[in-house]
Amino acid sequence: MIPVTVIPGDGPLVLGQPHVGTMIPPEVSVELNDLGRSVPDTDWWIGELYQTIAKRTGATVVRQELSRFVIDVNRDPSGVSLYPGQNTTTPCPTVTFDAQPIYGQGREPGPAEIGRRRRLYFEPFHAAMAAAIEAKRIRHGYCVLYDCHSIRSEVPNLFPGTLPVFNIGSNDDRSCHPAITAAAVREAEASGLSFVANGRFKGGWITRHYGAPDRKVHAIQMELAQSAYMLEAPPWNYDDKVAENTERILDRIVSAILEAAAKLEA
Repeated sequence: MIPVTVIPGDGPLVLGQPHVGTMIPPEVSVELNDLGRSVPDTDWWIGELYQTIAKRTGATVVRQELSRFVIDVNRDPSGVSLYPGQNTTTPCPTVTFDAQPIYGQGREPGPAEIGRRRRLYFEPFHAAMAAAIEAKRIRHGYCVLYDCHSIRSEVPNLFPGTLPVFNIGSNDDRSCHPAITAAAVREAEASGLSFVANGRFKGGWITRHYGAPDRKVHAIQMELAQSAYMLEAPPWNYDDKVAENTERILDRIVSAILEAAAKLEA
């Protein structure tokens, strides 16, 4: 089972898509319950949402094909929480975002199984991601890593109320130059839709691990409210009418980020 797909492009942009996968290896599937096998916490349709942007910008796409319920490649592999004191999920989640169990009783993975999944599935994804970033940095002199995410707009176990449409995360401007965050914020504000920068979502392990402005690697995360492009409940249908406007706004955000990065590194 191939855990990662890389779609190469010629531009300085890498689009990370760590939570789009729905595949579950048979040896994991038998341990999950029906809810776990339905993979409800997937970042549904992200590949489709960014497909045109990827082609226009010549981005390299690094996509995880396995469900985050197998292993979450956007969590610190040591298990340290990225959001201390707040509810979140672990590198090998045992519950959904709503804190519902995803394994049969007593069948949660132990340390040996977590280590196995890390070797087989976590490490190949990050080897591919690191190689894509370094190839861009060598070819263009810099790289922009834009990490694509989405989540239901209301998940009471993780955050109160309704999430803004555009949630921009740069780890408080440590993972990219402030001008890049500012460019994303400017376009999100111009859209007239709700947005926040470095709010509940400041960027996951991918953004924090790879973002190194001093090495000319600028990493930024977009956590998108799924209400902006899809039905937020099974069967999780794509909403073409709503998504069309969201795609245009995302295109402007990505363009502004790339323009800001090019100016910084000129």
